[in-house]
Amino acid sequence: MSRIIPYQPVLLRLLHSAIALLVFGSLITGFMVYDRYDKRLGTLNLPIIPNTQGIHGTIALTFLLLLPIFAIYCFHIGDRRLIQKESLKQLQEVGKPIWWISLQRFANSLLLLGSTFAVITGRMMQEEWLPSKEFDHAWYSGHLIAWLLMIVSIAIHLLMSAKVGGLPLLLSIYNWKIRPEDMPKFWLRGFKIKPSTTFLFIFEVLVIGGIAIAFLLPAVFPAS
Repeated sequence: MSRIIPYQPVLLRLLHSAIALLVFGSLITGFMVYDRYDKRLGTLNLPIIPNTQGIHGTIALTFLLLLPIFAIYCFHIGDRRLIQKESLKQLQEVGKPIWWISLQRFANSLLLLGSTFAVITGRMMQEEWLPSKEFDHAWYSGHLIAWLLMIVSIAIHLLMSAKVGGLPLLLSIYNWKIRPEDMPKFWLRGFKIKPSTTFLFIFEVLVIGGIAIAFLLPAVFPAS
């Protein structure tokens, strides 16, 4: 496959970089919280940092606020990077270039779903559960599943990106060279009001609807 350094729109670079930092920050601090209180699936016995839960919650809330903007970009500008209605058929072309590309799109889509599930379950968590050794709450179990799903999705995303475009593709998202088309007035160029396919519209409803639920659910149904 080609190893020419691709061009990434500046809006994508900004959003992707911010989301990546917040995701890794959430995963790291989330594991620190787990490692301090739970440990049922193994432990690294990390040093205890005061208010780890508060730090994790702040990062996660910032992630929640930015996630809908990133999701809208993905569905209305960067939709070609998401799973398509023909992707399942293309996954039958094992070993061919389209197979790797389809796997990459699948990983990108799984990341959006995993992120949505993570913010929903995280918003319903109560800060006193873990210090009180209350590990049997369904929302906490769901949050652990979302955490694992995110790790798997990120691993596939990086591996498939490396396979499809190699190191140039991995680094292109962090290339901060500016072109004339990187000016803010061009950021929304190519924005589509409607998703390109019905399949993507349904997928968007699931993701955006899930994010909306994450904002509203704690107020409507306080966790107990």
